[in-house]
Amino acid sequence: MRIVLVGPPGAGKGTQAAFLAKNLSIPHISTGDLFRANISQGTELGQQAKAFMDAGDLVPDEVTIGMAKDRMEQPDAVNGFLLDGFPRNVSQAEALDVMLQAEGMKLDAVLDLEVEEDEVVKRIAGRRICRNDSSHVFHVTYAPAKTAGVCDTCGGELYQRGDDSEATVRNRLEVYHTQTEPIIDYYKAQGLLVTIPALGEVADVTKRAMDALKK
Repeated sequence: MRIVLVGPPGAGKGTQAAFLAKNLSIPHISTGDLFRANISQGTELGQQAKAFMDAGDLVPDEVTIGMAKDRMEQPDAVNGFLLDGFPRNVSQAEALDVMLQAEGMKLDAVLDLEVEEDEVVKRIAGRRICRNDSSHVFHVTYAPAKTAGVCDTCGGELYQRGDDSEATVRNRLEVYHTQTEPIIDYYKAQGLLVTIPALGEVADVTKRAMDALKK
């Protein structure tokens, strides 16, 4: 299966992508991983991306599209893939269609993880990270530390990252609404969109997505 996963920041795309890819036996291709891999390997596209990022500029669509194309042509993606973070706008969605059509392929579904905006803010703004080990993550509502502000695992100080503040989250949501949300209508017009309510336990959301794909 060839699937695109969309949804606002905090919808749980990364978590769901990992579970869905495993259940479907297809690679999970995330934009973040593509950038890190290309930059660390020093590929031509990675060098181009790094130059833009170091200058504080957005990486142009053609660089992102090039990375995605290279990754989708790898042997493990022959029988399908799950895209997470790409396409990010309608131009990228159109480019993806052209890429697939050139290979005689098409998308099977676009899963839209639906979460209310206030819930997104609550999820992200409530995160607290351990200063000693960033893999120790808590949440003031959903997974609170036994002692407020103290990591259960190592006793380190818990803090809120700057990009997790409510103001920053709402700004990220505005960018999502402006740049990425239009691809929902783009794919809806193609009959590919499947909306998945993303509230509740992770396993429940995964089951909803798998059930929808079986249909």
